[in-house]
Amino acid sequence: MRTIVEKSKYLILIAVASTLVAAAAAFLWGGIKTVKVLISIVTGFGTDATPAIALVELMDTFLIATVLFIFAMGMYELFIGNISLPEWLVIKNLHDLKVKLSSVVTLVMGIIFLEHLVEWKDPQGTLFFGIGVTVVSVALIAFGYFGGKND
Repeated sequence: MRTIVEKSKYLILIAVASTLVAAAAAFLWGGIKTVKVLISIVTGFGTDATPAIALVELMDTFLIATVLFIFAMGMYELFIGNISLPEWLVIKNLHDLKVKLSSVVTLVMGIIFLEHLVEWKDPQGTLFFGIGVTVVSVALIAFGYFGGKND
């Protein structure tokens, strides 16, 4: 029974492979969106403001792809073994993975707020949206700072 339980850690490879495929698809999607935005900028001769919003949305797409990639690398490192990664991406425990993911999620929320701010249709809604983003961001940052002190 012990051998079966020890070998079951390789089930995590399903999550790693699936998340890597999703990350690759998101990066490809971002690349395609980039080409479309560049074509829009060139054909509009820089007179249309719409591509500026699309450029901000591109950051969001690539950040989501990055979250998927970090998650895949982190799960592999936690359950299977060490891999050669930059020092900032090395994950030693589950708290490290959660902190890295929450940092990127905070950044994604900031970009989504920026998109909302650029569109500026409802000032009160934008205020409440900004307050919501701020509260969640502060909670995630506090979690990252205080959450691992007992490790």
